Amino acid sequence: MKKLWYLVMKGLAAVLPIGLTLYVVIWLGTSAESLLRDAITLVLPEQHYWPGLGLIVGFVLLVIAGLFVNAYVVRWFLAQWDRFLERIPLVKTVYGALRDLVKFLPAAGKRRDLQRVVLAAFGEAQAIGFVTRESVHDLGLESAGDGIVAVYFPMSYQIGGYTLYMPRRQLRPLAMGVEDAMRLVLTGGIKAS
Repeated sequence: MKKLWYLVMKGLAAVLPIGLTLYVVIWLGTSAESLLRDAITLVLPEQHYWPGLGLIVGFVLLVIAGLFVNAYVVRWFLAQWDRFLERIPLVKTVYGALRDLVKFLPAAGKRRDLQRVVLAAFGEAQAIGFVTRESVHDLGLESAGDGIVAVYFPMSYQIGGYTLYMPRRQLRPLAMGVEDAMRLVLTGGIKAS
């Protein structure tokens, strides 16, 4: 019975990540398709609609939105919209968090992602962190020649994390890729082979 339970758990560990990933991808695709289908059939006769057209139209709309964001008038309007939403108590919290999360997406060639993996010492303990900003001059956090950098320390099992502004001299670079380091941290040090 113990051997059977072990095999079931091993099979679950193999199938669950694949199954959940497929489920999320399919859910996103079908949701986008169904949302855009209604809008498309308002313009296009029902007999000319075919499955997948919603995804294609969604992609084209994102490209057009990306082009419009480059226009000065649209940037000005978006800045006004941000200021308006920042005045609404609950909305500013949710909108601000989502806006900051989206800043991790690569846009206009600007690097906004986790830039490098470092090891930070806290007494005898050490923690793996990810440099998110190499310079914090614009935040006014530079002090007496210390090169202050922003370092993100995620918590295990994706329940949050902390950003600390630390002197560069307290950090040691790790010869580990960002993806491997993130996987190691998020699984609580259990690295799957």
